[in-house]
Amino acid sequence: MQAAVSHLSPFSGSWYPGDSSELDQLLDSLFENSERRTGPFLAPNAAGFVVPHAGLIYSGTVAAAAYRHMRASPPQRVVLLGFAHRGAAPGAWIPEIDAYRTPLGEVAVDRETVRALLDGGEYGSQPEAVLCDHSIEIQLPLLQRAAPGARIVPVYVGSLDAQARVAAARRLATLIRPGTVLMASSDLTHYGRAFGYQPFPVNDWVAEHLRDLDESIIQAASSLSPDLFFATLKSTGSTVCGYDPIALLLETMRSLEPDEIFQETLDYQTSGDITGDFQHSVSYGALGYFPARAFHLGAEDQALLMASARNTLAHYLKTGERKPIPPERVTPALERRAGVFVTLHCKGDLRGCVGRRASPDPLWQTVPVLTLSAALEDSRFRPVGKGEAGLEVEISVLSPFKRLADLNGFRVNEHGALLEAGRRQGLLLPQVATERNWTAPQFLDALTQKTGVSRDVYRNPSTQVYVFRAQIIP
Repeated sequence: MQAAVSHLSPFSGSWYPGDSSELDQLLDSLFENSERRTGPFLAPNAAGFVVPHAGLIYSGTVAAAAYRHMRASPPQRVVLLGFAHRGAAPGAWIPEIDAYRTPLGEVAVDRETVRALLDGGEYGSQPEAVLCDHSIEIQLPLLQRAAPGARIVPVYVGSLDAQARVAAARRLATLIRPGTVLMASSDLTHYGRAFGYQPFPVNDWVAEHLRDLDESIIQAASSLSPDLFFATLKSTGSTVCGYDPIALLLETMRSLEPDEIFQETLDYQTSGDITGDFQHSVSYGALGYFPARAFHLGAEDQALLMASARNTLAHYLKTGERKPIPPERVTPALERRAGVFVTLHCKGDLRGCVGRRASPDPLWQTVPVLTLSAALEDSRFRPVGKGEAGLEVEISVLSPFKRLADLNGFRVNEHGALLEAGRRQGLLLPQVATERNWTAPQFLDALTQKTGVSRDVYRNPSTQVYVFRAQIIP
C-alpha cells in the first residue's frame, strides 16, 4: 500500500501567518470586515465561486465574501481550480497528494473524486512539486474556516482548447450536486508598468477606470460563455491571470443550465484602494454562481415587504406625508441589495412603475421608497392624489443580470431584459410579455422602442443585452 502523501504549504508564514492563533485572528478580521462591506445577506445553494488569491491581508476581505456564503451552507467537497503562475503544460492537472497542511491542520484531498476525474482521460496527474502554486494554496485557510470538514479536489488548469474545455467541463458537471462547490482562483486586472499594462495614466480617475475595466470583464463572465469572456479579455487587453480556471468554471456552470445559473458580484476592491498607491494595483473580485431560486423570498419575507409597501402608500393617501414605512421586522433575506421595481395599478390599469436595476440599500429600505416614487414620480402619469382609491401594489424583486452572448438565450415569459445601446438604456420586466401575450421577437422589438433605438440595433456588435428573472409579489 502506498503511503499517504501530506504536503505542508510553503505559503504558511509568508502569505499568511504561520502561527495558528495569529491566523485565526486574521480570519476573524477578514470575515467581520466582509460583512461590514457587503451586508449580512447570504444566498443559499451556491454552485460555484470566483475568488482572488493575493496575500490574505490584501485580497482576503474580498475572498471572504465568497467564503461567508460557503460557511452558511458548508459543502462536503470543493473542487478548486487554480493555475501555476510559473507556467504549466496545456491541460488540466491534479497533484499527486492526499492532504495539505496549514497552521489550522490538514485539508484532505477527495481521492475518490480524483480517481473519477482521472478515469475519463480529460484530466491528468503530476507531482505536487511540479504544480505547487499560491493560486490554490492561499485558499486553504479560508476554506478551513468556512467548511472545516470539506475535502478538496485541487485542479491546476493550463491552456485548453474549446473542445478540451467542453469535455473537462462535462466531466466536472457530473460531480456538481448538493454538497459540492466549484471554485476558480483568479485576480482581475493587474495594472501598472511593473505588469506591462497601463492603458490609461495614473491620475485622479484611475480607480474609476479600473472599476469600469473590471466591470466589463465581470459582465462578460456573467454570460457563462467562455467565448465572450475571452473576446472581452482580448478587446480590453485586461491582465486577468486565472482566465483558464474561470473559463472552465463558466463552461461547467453552463452545463447546469436547466437550473439557470446567475452570477452575482459579492465584493470588489483593488490593492490601490487598500494602499492608496495606484502606480501598481491588482483588482480583486468575488463572484458567486447561484440558481435563480437562491434569490427568492420566502412567504414571510414577501408578506413583510408587501406590508411595508402598502403601509407606506396608505400613510401617504391618508396624510399626504411622503414617509417610507419600514417592515415591522427585518429578516436576513430583506437585507439583500437587489434590483427591484414597484408597480401600481388602479382597476387593472397601470398607474405608475418605478424601480432600480441595482440598489446600494437593502430591500427593506428600497421598497417603501420606490412605492412613493411609483405614486409620485412616474412622469407618464399624474401624481397619485391624497385619498385616491382603488390602488393595488405589485413588487418585482430581480435576480442578478446575465449578459447574453446571443439573443437565442432569451426566454420569453421567463426573462426580463435590459438593452444597452451606446448611452441609451431600456428595461422591460418579464411579466410584460405574459400580460400582452408577446412572442420573443415582439418583446425584443418593444424593448428597442422603449430604448428609443431602431430594431437593427441588435446587429451592432457594441449592443449589449442582459436578462434577469423577477419574483413577482402581488
